[in-house]
Order: sequence, then structure tokens, then C-alpha cells
Amino acid sequence: MIPITDNQLDCHVFERVWETDGVTLPVETYGPEFRAAYENARGVVWKLERAQYFHEPYEPSWVAMAEGDWERSLQLIGELRASLAADYSGYAEFRRVRVVEPPLTPYMQWELHVLAARVEAGERIRVVPASAVGRYERSRALPELLILDPGLMYEVLYDADGRHLGGRRVTDADAIKACTSSLASMYGWGEELASYYRREVVPLPPPAASRRPA
Repeated sequence: MIPITDNQLDCHVFERVWETDGVTLPVETYGPEFRAAYENARGVVWKLERAQYFHEPYEPSWVAMAEGDWERSLQLIGELRASLAADYSGYAEFRRVRVVEPPLTPYMQWELHVLAARVEAGERIRVVPASAVGRYERSRALPELLILDPGLMYEVLYDADGRHLGGRRVTDADAIKACTSSLASMYGWGEELASYYRREVVPLPPPAASRRPA
């Protein structure tokens, strides 16, 4: 990993996301709107993922993990592989920056297995340690972001327990440009998910059953 230097980033770029006007969308509106925007996107779609836990009862493999059935959880992830390619084939290139904070929570151990399957399907994912993004987090943790094009970005919203609440649509071109530049820098010095996964995740024993972070 190549260390990032002060002149490569604006430490306040993500703080300005919260100061920028946007339209808050409930889950039932955000989901279809995002899907349509993704299907029409060109170039690169960027995703920034920071939280170390999300509540995902709509994912059978997550439910199995949360209930302590790790073998079943991995089996379900394996079954998911066949359908994942359809999420990427024919669409814009999808790049994800995944912030990871050791020691891994049970959720993160599970999600990294899912992300490894997504890499095989065509998504491009790099891992960034939480210790490397501290200068961005002077007032609060990084937001969860999806950038579809130079004029459209979503801040994906969750409650304190990691439950998905929808998203906030941002169309300010200057804010989106600054976030895209910073994400590209993070991606540039991050580690490929595949190598991180083989080294840090595959050797781990099954996680404890957990619906919440420790």
C-alpha cells in the first residue's frame, strides 16, 4: 500500500457532503431510483463503504451467520456466485473502497466473503485500513456513498443498528467531483480485495453468532 500524503487529499471533503443540500429518499423510493441510475450509468460507479456492521435480514447467508450456522452461510454465498455476474455484465465499471477495521467483526468476516465473490463476478474492490482514513474523520465517521456520474451521488442512510433507511440524493457537481477525486486516491493506494481476503480472512475460524457489533 502506498501511503497517502497531505497534498493528495482535502481532509474536509466528506464533511462537506453533510453540508450540501440533498433530497432524502425512503427505502422504497431510493432502491428503484438507484437501480435505474445504475443501469444508465457510464464510466465508473464508485462506492465508499465505512461501517463495520449492517443489519441485513434480507440476505439468507447473513441470517445463517447471525444464527451461528457459518457452514450454511458460506454454502449460501457459494450458491449466490452464479447470479452475481448479472449485477455487472453490461453495466458501468463498479469500484468499491471498503474500509476495514481490525479485529474483524463477525459481520465484516461475513461481508468479506461476499465481496470476494463479487470480485470474481466483476466488481473491483480495494481494502483501506481504518487507521489510514483518520484524517478524513475529524468530526465523524466517513459517510456511505455511491457516485453514479458527475451529477449524481447518494449518501446511503442507516440507523444506529445498521438498518437501511434509504438514501440522500446529492446533485451538487462540485461536491461530487471532490468526493470522486478522494475516492480515486483511496482506491489507488488501497489493497486489492483478493489478496487481503486470502491473507486476513480465509485463515480465520468461524465467527461467533452475532446480530450486532460487539
